[in-house]
Amino acid sequence: MGRQDNSGTQGSRPKGPGSGAPAGRGASRTSAPKSATNVPSRKPARKPVRPVYRRRRLFVAAALLLVIALAFGGFAAASSFLNDGQSTSGDSSAPSDQETGPAPAPDTTASASASPSALPTGNGCEQNLVTVTAATDKPAYAAGEIPLLTLKVTNGNKVPCKVNIGTSQMEFLVASGSDRIFSSTDCQADATDLVKTIAPGQSETANFPWQRNRTLQGCAPIQAEPGTGGAYYVFTARLADKTSPKAVFQLN
Repeated sequence: MGRQDNSGTQGSRPKGPGSGAPAGRGASRTSAPKSATNVPSRKPARKPVRPVYRRRRLFVAAALLLVIALAFGGFAAASSFLNDGQSTSGDSSAPSDQETGPAPAPDTTASASASPSALPTGNGCEQNLVTVTAATDKPAYAAGEIPLLTLKVTNGNKVPCKVNIGTSQMEFLVASGSDRIFSSTDCQADATDLVKTIAPGQSETANFPWQRNRTLQGCAPIQAEPGTGGAYYVFTARLADKTSPKAVFQLN
């Protein structure tokens, strides 16, 4: 029975150490692979980070280059714009120097038409040969009869002449001695120009019916009327700076 116990104890000893030794070795073996597996698992996680950093660095470098290029391009554009502006201003100053040169001679024909108040000059037309006369349709007028005053301009030149016979140039003036009775310019509303070409030896006329009234300069109101009963009056016609001889008529 003691052998059995010893054998039993001997049998149990190898199991204990045997079971313990292998367990210890197994534990060491299993722990080593765990540490080995843990180390490689960290390295693959770090490897993808480096390409990301590289890409970021490349992106930042490219953006920086782009900013530098844009800044340089903007500076070049601004400088070229300034250069163009200076060249343009330089070109514009050149015509101004030319414009300050002698002006072309004025066209006498255009100036004559632009200022029709003057009687014709040049082109063979002489002012002293352009005459103005005054006339009435009757030498005497009965009571209530309206005198017709006529201005006549005649071209005594051998060539046609343009003459302004508009209301802006003419005046029908009636007086009695030193008493100024009437003028067509006192109450004239609109003064117009009328340029006509008068052939050599021909005339143009303008008629004005006088209402036997008095007027004042500026068309001031006046109640007085010209005297009648055989009173004599003088009619004078004016065209520009030419005045006609006097035409005498009578009012009854």
